Amino acid sequence: MSASRKDMDPAFHGAGTKAGMEVWRIENFAVVPIPKSFHGKFFTGDSYVILKTSSLKNGALHHDIHYWLGKDTTQDEAATAAIKTIELDTVLGGRAVQYREVQGNETKKFLSYFRPCIIPQQGGVASGFRHADVNEHEHETRLYLCKGKHVVHIKEVPFVRSSLNHDGIFILDTRSKIFQFNGSNSTIQERAKALEVVQHIKDTFHDGKCEVAAIEDGKLMADADAGEFWGLFGGFAPLPRKVSSEEARDVDTISVKLLCVENGQPTPVDADSLTRELLNTNKCYLLDCGIEVCVWIGRNTSLEERKIASAAAEELISGPDRQKCHVIRVVEGFETVMFRSKFDTWPQTAGAAASEDGRVKVAALLKRQGLNVEGLTKSDTSKEEPQPYIDCTGDLQVWHVNGDEKVLLASSDQTKFYSGNCYIFQYTYSGEDKEEYLIGTWFGTKSVEDERASAISLSGKMVEALKSQAVQTRLYEGKEPIQFFSIFQIFIVFKGGLSSGYKRFITENSTADETYSEDGLALFRVQGSGPDNMQAIQVEPVASSLNSSYCYILHNDTTVFTWSGSLTTSEDQDLVERLLDQIKPNIQYKPQKEGTETEQFWGLLGGRCDYSNQKIVKEPENDPHLFYCDFSKDNLKVTEIFNFTQDDLMTEDVYILDCHSDIFVWIGQKVDTKIRSQALKIGEEFLEHDFLLEKISRETSIFIVTEGNEPPFFTRFFTWDSAKSAMHGNSYQRKLAIVKTGVTRPIEKPKRRVPTSGGRSVTDKSQRSRSMSFSPDNVRARGRSPAFSALAANFENPNSRNLSTPPPAVTRLYPKSTIPDSVKPVPRSAAIAALTASFESAKESVESKSSRGDVKSKVAQESMEANSNENPISASGRNDDLTIKEEMNEGEDEDDGGLPIFPYEHLTTSSSDPVTDIDITKREAYLSSVEFKEKFGMKKSAFYDLPKWKQNKLKMAVHLF
Repeated sequence: MSASRKDMDPAFHGAGTKAGMEVWRIENFAVVPIPKSFHGKFFTGDSYVILKTSSLKNGALHHDIHYWLGKDTTQDEAATAAIKTIELDTVLGGRAVQYREVQGNETKKFLSYFRPCIIPQQGGVASGFRHADVNEHEHETRLYLCKGKHVVHIKEVPFVRSSLNHDGIFILDTRSKIFQFNGSNSTIQERAKALEVVQHIKDTFHDGKCEVAAIEDGKLMADADAGEFWGLFGGFAPLPRKVSSEEARDVDTISVKLLCVENGQPTPVDADSLTRELLNTNKCYLLDCGIEVCVWIGRNTSLEERKIASAAAEELISGPDRQKCHVIRVVEGFETVMFRSKFDTWPQTAGAAASEDGRVKVAALLKRQGLNVEGLTKSDTSKEEPQPYIDCTGDLQVWHVNGDEKVLLASSDQTKFYSGNCYIFQYTYSGEDKEEYLIGTWFGTKSVEDERASAISLSGKMVEALKSQAVQTRLYEGKEPIQFFSIFQIFIVFKGGLSSGYKRFITENSTADETYSEDGLALFRVQGSGPDNMQAIQVEPVASSLNSSYCYILHNDTTVFTWSGSLTTSEDQDLVERLLDQIKPNIQYKPQKEGTETEQFWGLLGGRCDYSNQKIVKEPENDPHLFYCDFSKDNLKVTEIFNFTQDDLMTEDVYILDCHSDIFVWIGQKVDTKIRSQALKIGEEFLEHDFLLEKISRETSIFIVTEGNEPPFFTRFFTWDSAKSAMHGNSYQRKLAIVKTGVTRPIEKPKRRVPTSGGRSVTDKSQRSRSMSFSPDNVRARGRSPAFSALAANFENPNSRNLSTPPPAVTRLYPKSTIPDSVKPVPRSAAIAALTASFESAKESVESKSSRGDVKSKVAQESMEANSNENPISASGRNDDLTIKEEMNEGEDEDDGGLPIFPYEHLTTSSSDPVTDIDITKREAYLSSVEFKEKFGMKKSAFYDLPKWKQNKLKMAVHLF
């Protein structure tokens, strides 16, 4: 069905051509645009049409149309809103999803547009009501009932005691104070969401200048706020212990019925099961799902037929027991996930082509009318490579899983994987204020199940050793995310395997061992985006493995060929030379270009044959979806959260962020230990159920993220404030503190200094040559902080590098550095002096505690000169910082006067006569000032002025841990 000029209301001209929200109100059977400043303000006597246009990552525009009906709106206005919604969808190409919204029973998607809530006001146009002035609100006492864990439904109830109950959350808005009454049966998450409404009322109707009080049901004695609250109701009296009778019966349990609309009347469709084949493109259908009624519109139906089908749906839910039902209209080819999930079988549809066809028609129509259609046409797929969003200058360790054990790989082998093996890797990099960890397992396509299970178990123990502060991931060969390749930089996958499990598998199944041999025949596909992200994947050595979009390396003993497809670039060919240094170094190769190959080249591949010559286009990122995980039943149940923000992540819950190419399982700090331990299984179950019906692979990458340890490649999907994760208490307590005090950053942590030396060097591509490839003799240095580099230089041989640092001991958070046997360590004092010198050169000032008194500041000022002469560190780098001097003096008084003094030898675990009853975490505090300075090269007070991570590195250096 095509749109014509007469079908378009003038108010809809130019609608939906760019991302954003547009709102119209029904006035005298016409649609009138509402200014943006009034979006979210609804009147009970009016009807509205709302268009939400979203820009997808693939360049397309997606439309959702809602029409909202106030409880006092007239039947004529409601009918006009329904008809105008269909007209708007028609001029947009007939592909938008349409929702009927009734005041008090809005869909979660609609409410997510107007966070934290919508509070309809009395008034209207055709109803004869007067539009209430917003300023009048603050002079009236109002009582609201709040419902919802992720989005909040607001309903104004009579300001009487009988309105209160134990199940709900109530907000009492008075002229000078806002009270939130939490029913004893309400959840923490519901209370936290209601506080967002309290903040909204405070900012909207009180200009942010009123008090806020929280009243707990059943806890009221000796509480002034509770007394004031109950005084407004005439005094305290216990509430009856009964469940609210207003809850409607669950209509979602009725059986799903399909009805065909013919001659304006819905007729049941007789079928044993629901299948896609039952829907005729020339007709309209109603799918009655109980709480929701879906109108399915065939693409070849007329505008009049669509209006009749919508009217039939309105009639179907007109009964008193269907007041809370939603009507959702979908067009053929653009069905929602909920609609498709109701059918037993639903084939994969080619909706993209239909979408593009409709888009072109609408763009042509609007262009003839002289309107700008730039936003309506699909933009070209971005050619930019995806960003890893992770610091790629950290330290990498890789283990090969062999049976039930893991074996640490040497630096020269840690970028070379076998398809028949499993691997564990740990990547450590600098975060905002601490070291961040990424621990992952990699499963080759030919790896065996028992070694996969062993890899998961061993990596889990590594995460536990780091007190669950690491991000954990599970990866499959061929499904690796960009972060993985950016961390490894060079990555080569060989056929076969070296593990005992793989050898046993090929023996038991009488399978030929295809493990890679340097002297044998092998073909590698080269891929990647640059020298810091390049891979060589071994494939079958046959011509059909070739693809015009890639370059290849082919070798047979000392004979080496390179092959460049016709669709490759000079950058792709540069990667071949770099990877040759890893696979076949110091051997002359014979370059081959597609179409000019020699017979010797084809002979190694077994002769010519057809291969793919189609350009491989990388799909853009999918738009992410956030799901809340419900564990109240046996099976995993998820609920999508629309237009999500960081505040939707409640510390008591588990959430899944679905990005299609990978998923994140986010675990809150207050989540039960049992559920926390099942995080990986939760992600696997999510992939198995495929809740979005997008044919997602079971081998999709899974990341396990714990609250407070979110990596940048997770937080980039939010407007992130790391201080919120650092707050204490549950979700409700955190939000209450913010609402009452306005404080969002209770904990200020020092930022980690960005490494200025020792990191991976990045050279301009034009200056790189094959001689700069990364061979074992020329391994690029991974990032270290300047302080650690200064200390390591005194312990390590500068002529030798080991990229794989030794694995940390389970019982030690800061393990000792490994000293090569061939290197004689220098004296400890020299290493400490070098480390101290690096602290001096950094000249980082440390803020003093705000609670220091004026008396101590005066004492510090009088003794500053004497201290600067006595303490070389203070004299060189901190002479002007009075607060540091103040802490130094106080630290000396406390350390030397309040604790016993012991020789250093008696404090070590190797002592023959160790001191008992010593707090091991403060062992250095028991040293005398002289002994302390001898060991650390500075005074106690200066030591405690350093950030924690610097203190720990000094402790590690003198073997206090």
